[in-house]
Amino acid sequence: MHQVERAIFDLRRGLPVLVVAKDTRVLVQAIEGAAETAVSRLGELAGTTPALVLSRHRLAILGAGDGAEARLPLPEGRVQRCLESLAYGATPAASLGQAGLEECRAALEAAGPADLAALALMRRALLIPSALVARVAESRDAAVTQAVADGTLLTVAAEQAARCLDGAGGMLRRVSEARIPLVDAFDCRFILFREPDGLREHVAVVIGDPALEAAVPLRLHSACLTGDLFGSLRCDCGEQLRNAVAEIEALGGGVLLYLAQEGRGIGLANKLRAYTLQDGGLDTLDADQILGFGEDERRYGVAVDMLDALGIRRVQLMTNNPLKMAALAQGGIEVVERQALYGTLNDHNHRYLSAKAERAGHLLDEVFRARR
Repeated sequence: MHQVERAIFDLRRGLPVLVVAKDTRVLVQAIEGAAETAVSRLGELAGTTPALVLSRHRLAILGAGDGAEARLPLPEGRVQRCLESLAYGATPAASLGQAGLEECRAALEAAGPADLAALALMRRALLIPSALVARVAESRDAAVTQAVADGTLLTVAAEQAARCLDGAGGMLRRVSEARIPLVDAFDCRFILFREPDGLREHVAVVIGDPALEAAVPLRLHSACLTGDLFGSLRCDCGEQLRNAVAEIEALGGGVLLYLAQEGRGIGLANKLRAYTLQDGGLDTLDADQILGFGEDERRYGVAVDMLDALGIRRVQLMTNNPLKMAALAQGGIEVVERQALYGTLNDHNHRYLSAKAERAGHLLDEVFRARR
């Protein structure tokens, strides 16, 4: 997966990469920061008209597609408007006009293996999950081959790129650790784990000396910069984090896994974009879908690997999210008991928590009952 890792860094820098699927070679570039001139350069290098690959979540917002990803050839003369409106704009019909939107819907094509690989790369890179793609024409084959040979263009196999979201089970590295006393738990050991591609680091906070043969109190906590560090009132994350530490201490010790999965796995940049959309009246799930994401992009294989490294197989899980319970069970971790873990409901996070309860199945009845 070495080439995939390098490709992700190039895409985040705004550079194109070459994705190869059997006999098809496709130039791929991130949508973020792409201007009409960049699209033109991509087309010149490939010798074909660039297209936009859209996720099924974004296509649903556009009222198009059949539940699968698709590619859309970009019409000449309206490239920039299409990029902004079709990839992540909140009001595509207002930007393109109803006739223009209908024209785009009619032009949709089935996504190929290289197109699907491009979307996987964008998600792994925490970029908007849409991609610019241009299939390399035979007339440009020699020029593209030369760019690969001289190192100005990175090539990656579509099959490898498509698997980049799966992670690398069993390859998580335990890097460093230190004892760090916390306000609510003096005896704490922080253990840092790094994913093999080096992009993400996760921390296991071992509180006290938990008995590994018993069901270990456990909290899976996805990082939330705004809530955990700054005390944002738009969510309950910071309160849940501190309440979990105090509760684990009260239970005689356990583990908190602090996972680098900001914004339910979409990354901080996209989370802030989603917040702006929420300010316009959308709930948290609809805002993510407008950007092209699903309800929850998190994956918990890394949590299973961390628990394996710590020798933990049975847990008492602190969560309101049934998906976390299912993910641990699927990974071979026995969830002996679930314990609720709440923050405080306020005027700023009411809509956010309501969406989690009513649409995502989070178990928050007690929170809303206490408010009434």
